[in-house]
Amino acid sequence: MMNVLHVELAKVFSKWRTFIGFIALAVLIPVIVLAMKAEGNTYFSFATQTLQQAFTITGNLMNGYTVAYIIFGSLYIHVPFLVTLVAGDILAGEATAGTYRLILTRPVSRTTMVTAKWIASSLYTVGLVIIMAALSLGLGIALLGTGEVVVIRSQITIIAADDALWRFAAAYGYAIISMLTVSGVAFLFSSLVENSIGPIMSTMAIIIVFTIISAIDVPILATIRPFLFTNHMTGWRFLFDDPVPWPRIITSGSILLGHIVACYLAALFILRRKDILT
Repeated sequence: MMNVLHVELAKVFSKWRTFIGFIALAVLIPVIVLAMKAEGNTYFSFATQTLQQAFTITGNLMNGYTVAYIIFGSLYIHVPFLVTLVAGDILAGEATAGTYRLILTRPVSRTTMVTAKWIASSLYTVGLVIIMAALSLGLGIALLGTGEVVVIRSQITIIAADDALWRFAAAYGYAIISMLTVSGVAFLFSSLVENSIGPIMSTMAIIIVFTIISAIDVPILATIRPFLFTNHMTGWRFLFDDPVPWPRIITSGSILLGHIVACYLAALFILRRKDILT
């Protein structure tokens, strides 16, 4: 397995598209952090102008933690597209190149091949989230320091500086599970077709459709909403509530893990029975 995984990782990182996600994050996040350093106080004042009419806000609230939270919320909806660039191609690319038959002439079972490819795409996904975390938190703290985090959603929560870091660590861990779900869906679609564009577009279409369904408050859709993985991908936000609703987070995380396992097993089932001779 390790030899096959090494080969698959080498194949993944030999393609230009693999580095698009890393390059995009490496360019975009520093630009956002620098912009926040220059105009962050103006942005924060505009975002909290209603709140400032009733309260006097003091302290270093436009800090590295706040910037990391803003980046997390804004880039989180775009990272799935970067994930699909690899996961959607890793199986379909073999079909497009006609190399399935060549791969399976080696003494490697289809289960081993599929598992190695799944692990390789998962490691790429984990790497994207880690880069996002390191750049946003690292640059944010280096340039803006630390401080309290003001979270404004249905309620206003102020997270103390010494209580923020573990929340970010847990949130990025949850983000890894969410992005692995996206990767799993793209991986499943990649096992069905022979063109990598199809899995990428299909995965993004499903995310868009499921997100719209989750946002529409109609009773008939409420019964299926809990089963849509997109309804649980933003569960990281609850880690910045006080108190943290752990049962809700664990439930959402378990549903996402269920989707990951189901997509892997479905892709394995398809590839074990796929006709590679025609």
